[in-house]
Amino acid sequence: MKLKTKVLLLAIAIHAIFIYILSGLYAVNRNAFLIGEASIFISLILSYLLYRSISRPFDTISSGIASLKDKDFSAKLNNTGHPEMDELIYVYNLMIEQLRNERLLQVEKSSFLEKLIEASPSGIIIFGFDGLIASVNPAAEEIIGIQRNSILGKPLNQISSRLSAALSLLETNTPKVINLDGIKSYKCHKATFTDRGYTRTFITIEELTAEIYTREKNAYEKVIKMMSHEVNNSIGAINSLLNSCLNYKHQLNDEDQEDYATALDISINRNKGLSDLMSNFARVIRVPEPTRHQVELVSLLRSVALLMEPEARKKEVSWQWETDASFETFADDQQLEQVFINILKNAIEAVNSSGTIRIQTSSSAKTISISNTGPGISNEVSQQLFSPFFSTKKNGQGIGLMLTREILYNHNFKFSLQNSDEWTEFKMTL
Repeated sequence: MKLKTKVLLLAIAIHAIFIYILSGLYAVNRNAFLIGEASIFISLILSYLLYRSISRPFDTISSGIASLKDKDFSAKLNNTGHPEMDELIYVYNLMIEQLRNERLLQVEKSSFLEKLIEASPSGIIIFGFDGLIASVNPAAEEIIGIQRNSILGKPLNQISSRLSAALSLLETNTPKVINLDGIKSYKCHKATFTDRGYTRTFITIEELTAEIYTREKNAYEKVIKMMSHEVNNSIGAINSLLNSCLNYKHQLNDEDQEDYATALDISINRNKGLSDLMSNFARVIRVPEPTRHQVELVSLLRSVALLMEPEARKKEVSWQWETDASFETFADDQQLEQVFINILKNAIEAVNSSGTIRIQTSSSAKTISISNTGPGISNEVSQQLFSPFFSTKKNGQGIGLMLTREILYNHNFKFSLQNSDEWTEFKMTL
């Protein structure tokens, strides 16, 4: 029960008692009764005025309390004419003004932060108090490769993505560079912030692929140029001397001439092999900018497959074609041909005997997929794919995938090489 109601009930009760007492004076002393009635009447008027005087401040306070409950910080209270009450109202209005400004500032900061997160080129994943994904910005959605509606409200380790599996193992405040398939590199950082007194977690994902690629390329270009210069200069001089030495074989005994010539020929051929090796390395840093024109990709793929058919026939490889009737793009046909040669050569070498190589195209999705059956790629190897000079072959030089990466980067084509069910799949997105 409100205080003003209690005051009203108390006044009514007191006046009811006085009226009851006065009713007994009517028969005894009418003059006293009339004076009592006049006194009660005056008392009722004063009580009413007093009630109104008390009620107005109470109504003002109730209005202020209702505004606070409704979180309405725009309404201010008017003065009542009572100095004590007006001072309280002044303090209330001052508090409301400060709360309104604080709330407005908080809303502006929150709106700015949301827009900043949405526009950030770095991926940002924010978790709720329960550790489930509460928010994902567009950059993170693109990096993970799954629509945000499919991952909101789930723990990170239940997202079907290789990157999310690596992210779930991150330690708080310990940045880590995650390499996927030797192609994509991400700098990931897990940290915490306080929300309403409780700790929440977020992860930032920054792609370093272009930066790392540029640094790697600058580094191995310098090394290859220096090696090529020194080796070619030395080989040229040495082969010149060896060929001169061949002219003196007739000065030897007949039985020694053949061994002498054979030894020199082996040395000359070995030098030529070393020169060819350096030429292969030099090809990687001399890839020209693509000369683009319309290229029919299905015909190009079939011509390369025909070129590789003799090698495939040795392992009794079967071809599975799932292609469009026609699929054109704007690219350098000679460079793309080199890419397809490298990929199909690797697929033939990796496929099991009597295995299958599947070639798929999608002109609507603008993708090309070359897959092969076989043992697949281990996690250790997948992290080093496309790294400079890395090869799983005994005498491999790691040139093929380096050259493939260089060509596809120059074309701004996206690509990946990974296990997909029972297939090992190389996929290009044009």
